[in-house]
Amino acid sequence: MKSARRLFRLVLIKPSHYDRDGYVIQWARSSIPANSLATVYGLALDCAKSNVLGADVEIRITALDETNTRVRPAKIIRDIRAGDSGLVCLVGVQSNQFPRAVDLARPLCRAGIPVCVGGFHVSGCLAMLPDLTPELRNALDLGITLFAGEAEGRFEELLHAAYAGQLEGIYNFMNDLPTLEGTPTPYLPAEVVRKTRSMRTSFDAGRGCPFLCSFCTIINVQGRKSRSRSADDVEKIVRDNLAQGVNNFFITDDNLARNQNWEAIFDRLIKIREEGQRIYLMAQVDTMSHKVPGFIGKAWRAGVTRVFIGLENINPEALKDARKGQNRITEYRAMLQAWHRVGALTYAGYILGFPGDTPASIERDIRIIQRELPVDLLEFFIL
Repeated sequence: MKSARRLFRLVLIKPSHYDRDGYVIQWARSSIPANSLATVYGLALDCAKSNVLGADVEIRITALDETNTRVRPAKIIRDIRAGDSGLVCLVGVQSNQFPRAVDLARPLCRAGIPVCVGGFHVSGCLAMLPDLTPELRNALDLGITLFAGEAEGRFEELLHAAYAGQLEGIYNFMNDLPTLEGTPTPYLPAEVVRKTRSMRTSFDAGRGCPFLCSFCTIINVQGRKSRSRSADDVEKIVRDNLAQGVNNFFITDDNLARNQNWEAIFDRLIKIREEGQRIYLMAQVDTMSHKVPGFIGKAWRAGVTRVFIGLENINPEALKDARKGQNRITEYRAMLQAWHRVGALTYAGYILGFPGDTPASIERDIRIIQRELPVDLLEFFIL
């Protein structure tokens, strides 16, 4: 028997991507939580609690991270048809995930289910290129709605349009980046977080980065101006998760050391830890983070036990070509030692494929890193 309230099913999916043989890459436990999924879930939860579609409409939310969960379009179709209406959002879709996102959307579109795709691929293409790319045009032809930009302050509009059957082809908010302070905060239910290694969830304390690295999409999608959540916002995120038994967090700011509210946020986290709560944090910082007075000491006291650092390269010419002037290789060793002094694990990214790179120069540079830099983990990316 149907409820007296009408049922609107909202399905949020973070797609995975294909390997070289065409198989979807999945793990029993994924290592990195999907912050886009947490962000949109938090916005959707606020809409559901606020009855944005009316007091007679229940918004029932399902969150699926395909890196650790099998996504079955046929089941989604059945579930939505069992209610009154619905919407499927493929969130946080990066370029290598876009083909998989379209493949998931195709049977849904054929069944008449509204589908929206957002994330860095759509946002980056609309921000950086003069015309729609062929794969974006193909998605529109399939009936997929494209969402560019950030959903704070706009998600309610999307839900209203989907409920009324009036979704537009493109929603482009790239020229209107929202403030973050006081907006609904990222959140995922414990049953979703449990499928990540070490039961780690995530949140962004801020967005935007002041630097001009040529290979980076962040500045083109999230801007160069730092937009930050307040200490109250971050405390709410942490306490909401502690209440459901989650105490391990990845702070996804592209550069937490440049977050204008870092100290107030750390002070609030320190206070929570002094209450006896165990909090474990992983954060991303730049190579000059040790020059920010008090940053590393307070980060450790706040619970930061591992940091991701974009070393990118040790060749000055490569860094210059990439407009990565803030990376001073003479400071790398001091920076890594500063983090080790407080007991943090250092996890660095390194880019191969700059114009001057050769097999011989790459081998030489890696041997220098092994000999000279006390980095714990080094992950390689191909430019």
